[in-house]
Amino acid sequence: MPDVETRVQRMVTVPVPPLRHQPLILTIYGLYGRRGGGPLPVSVLIEMLGDLGHDAPGVRSAVSRLKAKGVLNSVKNGGVAKYELSPRSLEMVSEGDERIFAPYRAAAGGPWVLAIFSVPETMRDRRHQLRTELTRLGFGSVSPGVWIAPSGVREGAKRRLAARELAEYVEFFTGDYSAEGDMRARVAQWWDLEELAAQIGEFMQFYGNSLAEWTAEVGEDPEAALAASTPELRRDAFRYYVPMLTLWRRLPYRDPGLPLEYLPEDWQGPEARRIFFGVHRLIAPMAEAHAMALVAKADAAV
Repeated sequence: MPDVETRVQRMVTVPVPPLRHQPLILTIYGLYGRRGGGPLPVSVLIEMLGDLGHDAPGVRSAVSRLKAKGVLNSVKNGGVAKYELSPRSLEMVSEGDERIFAPYRAAAGGPWVLAIFSVPETMRDRRHQLRTELTRLGFGSVSPGVWIAPSGVREGAKRRLAARELAEYVEFFTGDYSAEGDMRARVAQWWDLEELAAQIGEFMQFYGNSLAEWTAEVGEDPEAALAASTPELRRDAFRYYVPMLTLWRRLPYRDPGLPLEYLPEDWQGPEARRIFFGVHRLIAPMAEAHAMALVAKADAAV
């Protein structure tokens, strides 16, 4: 690891992607509101979001909106008002971890899952909700009532639709695609690859150099980096990691692990994954150390 004097001169520049309060708060709860931190007081959220450049009134307003939506529940702990994820939100975040931190890539020629749905004409809002959920889960649209994805997303999709009370409208089938033709052209027809490429491009715009920069900053050993880190470096790791994860977490949903053979030759998805997981490995422990220090400070002040 570089010596302190060299490191200070070369401190990593923290990108500032355009992210709103609510997704950042969800990321914080997903990271630090389940393990060790438990329910978080608003004062801690204000300090954490303050590190990310957001003011206290905006944080309080976002927390109120998330409470009204049933995403957060208020609890009393030691005489201090705190907030925690609702059971439904906790389940969704845990499911998201499976998708975000254990990604896979389907093999060419592998099985597909079809989601076939029929919603009564009088329930157009449910139809729209179902289409939105399937898109968020990474399904492509073959026709208005027939959606397709690599078979590995099936179980997560079934859980999500059941939680949204949409499962009764959908039937799932798994099988092979046997028609002749160019699968790359088929995939481009079923999925909006331009939109997905733009989202990957946005991630690369902000974080394309991040792995090289952090490796130069702290080396390749995350345990050694954490042991040698200063409070300032841990704070910078937090400021870097939380927005990076927030920007990243939508990509494994929109790209359900489509085989690379079916994607454009210049597809940036694999490189974006390599960078994200490399930086995650290096700085997540330092970011967590900073977050838990803020929680401990708040607890000590009670």
